[in-house]
Amino acid sequence: QVQLVESGGGLVQAGGSLRLSCAASGSAFSTNTMGWYRQAPGKQRELVAFITSGGRTNYASNSVKGRFTISRDNAKNTVYLQMNSLQFEDTAVYYCAAAKGLGLWKVDYWGQGTQVTVSS
Repeated sequence: QVQLVESGGGLVQAGGSLRLSCAASGSAFSTNTMGWYRQAPGKQRELVAFITSGGRTNYASNSVKGRFTISRDNAKNTVYLQMNSLQFEDTAVYYCAAAKGLGLWKVDYWGQGTQVTVSS
């Protein structure tokens, strides 16, 4: 069983930055791909970005390209999401996710979520 523990959310002004972290416990083989989804109030959960254990990245959301950077420390089995130039529209609960396979369209494990609030 894998547990994902997120940290780093909070309140920030528009234009500011935050870094989210997600540490995975359990077998590293169960977290071949790690990444982030987000869910804004009244909206569906959407895939933001993911990274494989080999370092391949995918930014699924066009709105974050150039502003968000995903990275990973395999030794710590931890994934990070550096969020710069935050906008009001980035306000959401951010969920860490992990998958045994490549890609994050099928999620095997979820974190509990961390709130990111951007004030305009």
